Amino acid sequence: MNITTFIIVSVIKTALVLFVLLTAVAYTVWLERKVVGHMQNRWGPTRVGPFGLLQPAADGVKFLFKEDLTPPHVFKPLYIAAPMIAVIFAVTSIAVIPFGNWLNVGNFHTPFQITDVNIGLLVVLGITSLGVYGVALSGWSSNSKYSLLGGLRASAQMVSYEIALGLSLVGVLILAGTFSLRGIVEAQAGHFWGFIPNWFIFRGGQIVAFFIYLTAAYAETNRIPFDLPEAETELVAGYHTEYSAMKFAMFFMAEYANMITVACLASLLFLGGWGGPLFGPSWLQQLLPLVWFVLRVFVFLFIYIWVRGTLPRFRYDQLMAFGWKFLLPLAIANLMVTAIVVVLK
Repeated sequence: MNITTFIIVSVIKTALVLFVLLTAVAYTVWLERKVVGHMQNRWGPTRVGPFGLLQPAADGVKFLFKEDLTPPHVFKPLYIAAPMIAVIFAVTSIAVIPFGNWLNVGNFHTPFQITDVNIGLLVVLGITSLGVYGVALSGWSSNSKYSLLGGLRASAQMVSYEIALGLSLVGVLILAGTFSLRGIVEAQAGHFWGFIPNWFIFRGGQIVAFFIYLTAAYAETNRIPFDLPEAETELVAGYHTEYSAMKFAMFFMAEYANMITVACLASLLFLGGWGGPLFGPSWLQQLLPLVWFVLRVFVFLFIYIWVRGTLPRFRYDQLMAFGWKFLLPLAIANLMVTAIVVVLK
């Protein structure tokens, strides 16, 4: 593939992935409203389009045309930059996520991925950890005590749970021997005992690491029961209290994009990525891995919504104590067990 073809293919893939991601963000909001509505004996969105399917488009138009208010005494450069920082880092991390195997059409070969780097996991963790700057800066620059408390809570929460989340992934790295997300998926190919998938969740005690990752990921994305930075009953809306129109929408886009990234990583690291049965003609066999991957991501997003509709919010002292006194020691113990199992094999 020459450089011109490579650039054209990269631009097409980037545009396609961005379109799919932003569409998925919009319809994850719709799915959440429908599922939580039914859990609470309500209908959820029904009026705009069949089953309310055009509600995300209506919401987008509403945000575009709402008056963009800027409160007095804010620090305007950071006030404006904060939602942009949050959404840019949330969207950028999808660039190194592989969604399937390779697309082969004649002599043309390209991965189902914008770019394949051999330290993909480090890139995702690094980019997503920078997203807290958008939240912290929005809290400080808004010149509001509620926003400031929300920003401080988000910063402390993300620092606290980032450690447990990172340690939960070290066991996977020990088993896979690579930072490449594609390499981690390839290390989970095949079966053991003839019928059990060779996924890392079934190996070396990684089922514990999986639940540590899932819990820490809820906290990292500020979702119930860890949504203390927003805490409507205490802080009005937390760090985005003083935002309106598209700036407000950007924070929501960042939150749901991060949810999708977390679901993608969980699928890749613990559940075999796009692994699954292949059948039919060659074109179908190329697309089926993408289908299996999307189904896994959908299940994780549904669990996100299910947890929101089921669990109450922690108190802040409970949240910090759970992260430092339970989750972190458990992650360290699980890592030690994984290392011992690998050495004894």
